[in-house]
Amino acid sequence: MTQVSQFNAYRTRFLNKWHARAAARARGQANGFVSSPEPRTIGSFARGRQLAAGNYLFAGNLISAPDTSPWQLEAPDAAFSEALHGFAWLDDLAAVGDMASRHAAQKWLWQWIDQFGNGRGPGWTPDLTGRRLIRWINHALFVLNGVGENAPDSKAFYRSLTQQTQFLSKRWHAAAPGLARFEALTGLIYAGLSLEGLEGLADPAIKALSKECEAQIDEQGGLPTRNPEELLDVFTLLTWAAAALSDAGRGTPQPHLAAIERIAPTLRTLRHSDGSLARFHGGGRGAEGWLDHALASSGVRTMQPEGLSMGYARLSAGRTSIIVDASPPPGGAASANAHASTLAFELTSGRRPLIVNCGSGASFGLDWRRAGRATPSHSALSLGGYSSARLDVADRRTGVEALIDGPTHVPVEITPVSDGMKFQGGHDGYVLTHGLTHARTLELTHDGRAVAGEDMLLAMEDVEKKRFDRALDKTKLKGLLFEIRFHLHPEVDATLDLGGAAVSMALKSGEIWVFRHDGTTDLKVEAGAYLETTRLKPRAAQQIVLTGRAINPATRVRWSLSKAQETAIGVRDLERDDPFLEDE
Repeated sequence: MTQVSQFNAYRTRFLNKWHARAAARARGQANGFVSSPEPRTIGSFARGRQLAAGNYLFAGNLISAPDTSPWQLEAPDAAFSEALHGFAWLDDLAAVGDMASRHAAQKWLWQWIDQFGNGRGPGWTPDLTGRRLIRWINHALFVLNGVGENAPDSKAFYRSLTQQTQFLSKRWHAAAPGLARFEALTGLIYAGLSLEGLEGLADPAIKALSKECEAQIDEQGGLPTRNPEELLDVFTLLTWAAAALSDAGRGTPQPHLAAIERIAPTLRTLRHSDGSLARFHGGGRGAEGWLDHALASSGVRTMQPEGLSMGYARLSAGRTSIIVDASPPPGGAASANAHASTLAFELTSGRRPLIVNCGSGASFGLDWRRAGRATPSHSALSLGGYSSARLDVADRRTGVEALIDGPTHVPVEITPVSDGMKFQGGHDGYVLTHGLTHARTLELTHDGRAVAGEDMLLAMEDVEKKRFDRALDKTKLKGLLFEIRFHLHPEVDATLDLGGAAVSMALKSGEIWVFRHDGTTDLKVEAGAYLETTRLKPRAAQQIVLTGRAINPATRVRWSLSKAQETAIGVRDLERDDPFLEDE
């Protein structure tokens, strides 16, 4: 981290603290809501029950402390602390809605006011304050139930809401562009429209949110980070803000509406057949039900656009969906959580993921974070232990690493063929190091029962052939080692078949898929890992690995995925998903 960036970070933290304490000393407060707020967030009943019982699971860490306030806990890391102070867990307690959960919500909320309402603690950042305001306002009726209108707790509640809103009006612009700023501005709009006497703070936030929509949401309806889950979070915030404006009898600015209309079809492209999001560039599958609920609430019925959406390609037929990372990775500041995943793909059959990426390891420590970002953690081709992009240590104190030296040229073509749809793409991520371009073809049949794949390594230009020859010489002409990996979801049971020439994969739905290849590479089933931020540890999984050596300027590997002939066209899939806190 440079001295300039260190100074800017210090200045931001100092000003956040100063304005937080200034807001705590300010006089005046809202005495109530202009209208009764309607909750729009979706909580988890299972997580709410666990939370009320004293099981605090945040950012991949579990602390079991019954009869202990969360504010008495020693947070294991910053992410755990941020999750606490953001109050998104209030959604889960409200989803339970019984006396125990309400008592816990009330107790912990007023304890926060007592301990941190004076502007102290880690929760006074623009994004966390915006997130907290949304939850407090959404669930005001839940937490104020049984509290008298003039009771001290009620006055403390409205006084804290006023102070946080005043802080946010001064500091929203200090939030990083992207999700953090959308969160801050949506929280400010919520408060300005809902609280008596603070209406004047809404208009500047409404205008600022429109500008952010124009600056951050591109023509493909995507974000610079290319993180699908982050896009869902932004989309959800925009729909909430639009609904709040409508409830207040106000119109939503055109740039705001246009952003919602651009994002909705992009999210449909990124939606697997099981309703979850594709896991790329630090994003997860998304909270269950959020994606479909957000799309339904938006009222946008636009179909998926032709071509790429936020740099991703989609093939779908029958019960099968394939989503491919078909663009260069994010660069600059947007690459802080980016992965070297160009031309990686995921495949879902019905309600069951089959081929996946490992996911983000951020909640499991720095080593897992780095491993999850590397190409071998994706269903893609990696060359000689190299990823298609490299990690650059930009901040040794925090461990934040940008992605550098990634592919810059990623030509893509999606065309109909006689029996389905074909994706063809290539990237130059290995040209500078090995002189080789990786090209991948995926062809999905009309019934969704078969995928034909081909991976090629090509040295095309004279300068690239010379670079390839130099790299080949270093191996004493043994050839450049490459691996093509197909990571399997933890619930897929894979076994070598046909004397090691194929792999049979059984899904919990009863479907059987078979992987075959052309015999030019070695086939193995190896141990793998599946990384989820909601889990306490990485889940054990399997991966199919094709290993070969590139000896010539053109190397081709053909493979296929197909449903076994005895697998029915329609499978009645009634198997329940994993319960909360189950680890394998």
